[in-house]
Amino acid sequence: MEKSRKAILDKTSYGLNIYAHLLRLYYPGTTVLSLSGKDCAPTPNPFNKDKATLMVQIVDNCARHSDSDKAIPDGDAFDFAKLHYKLQGQELLQTINDDLNLHIDKDDTNNDQTSNAGAELDLIQRKLSMTRFSYFKKPISNIRPSLEMNLLDVYQIIIGKAFADKTKALRKIEDPKQARKYKASNFDYVTFSGTFSKRKDADLKKHSGLLTIDFDHIPNLEKLKKLLLADEYFETELMFISPSGDGLKWIIPIDLSLATHAENFQAIANYLKHTYNIEVDKSGRDISRSCFLPHDPDAYINPKYTSSNQSNTKDHASI
Repeated sequence: MEKSRKAILDKTSYGLNIYAHLLRLYYPGTTVLSLSGKDCAPTPNPFNKDKATLMVQIVDNCARHSDSDKAIPDGDAFDFAKLHYKLQGQELLQTINDDLNLHIDKDDTNNDQTSNAGAELDLIQRKLSMTRFSYFKKPISNIRPSLEMNLLDVYQIIIGKAFADKTKALRKIEDPKQARKYKASNFDYVTFSGTFSKRKDADLKKHSGLLTIDFDHIPNLEKLKKLLLADEYFETELMFISPSGDGLKWIIPIDLSLATHAENFQAIANYLKHTYNIEVDKSGRDISRSCFLPHDPDAYINPKYTSSNQSNTKDHASI
């Protein structure tokens, strides 16, 4: 019974569900692919020590991958499946058909699992229409963005393993100067407030409607997190502990129809000082303000971005 590649691609969203199925075997309970149009955000590669170097995109109606470390050859969904199953040819196609319950060449063309996979993909695509911002590869001297991301993409990177070792190493460095140098050289970063042609206020392409508030040297991070999450005026979109381990990043929405970015920042800074007696990092007034991405397994993302839409857990929407 011949299983054509095209039939499999047709039933797996161009092969994206093949990648998703296999990656979930290695990383259960996490979002393994975050889609943006025909591209996906960097995701951990099980064939490269779980580094977030795997890039997946749709090219000519077929999902294809590359690895920024060149740990595996560039290829398509079937090539990636070969690495896992260690099969090829018709045996590989049959295994994919069976494992994903595609029911190709069978009478049951209305398979529930295939329908659920399609519905799940639609859900992710709707969520990824959310506001976007620029993502930059290390070091901080690199001012040209690599791609655009959204909050769910960044949340996945932060709770994942991509910067776990580097975050741990940074927090062991006692000399402040050396710590700043290490952070600037080893962490990717984003500009939450918008997309840029290069990281400079004058080169803003589109504002995201988001503002980053930095809290430095906080003695009780858990207390501050609870206060901010319960704040009656501001809705938290994303929150995570800074790379240093003693600060907090608070990403909130702002209304640019009422005030400029800088005016919003100053008003919020004044509110936080008056309400919680907390000073914030003044660099947040810059639209192109960079924000390093550390490892924080307990990072918070607004539940509206998760599939359950009930609570902030790691069992959120994924493909």
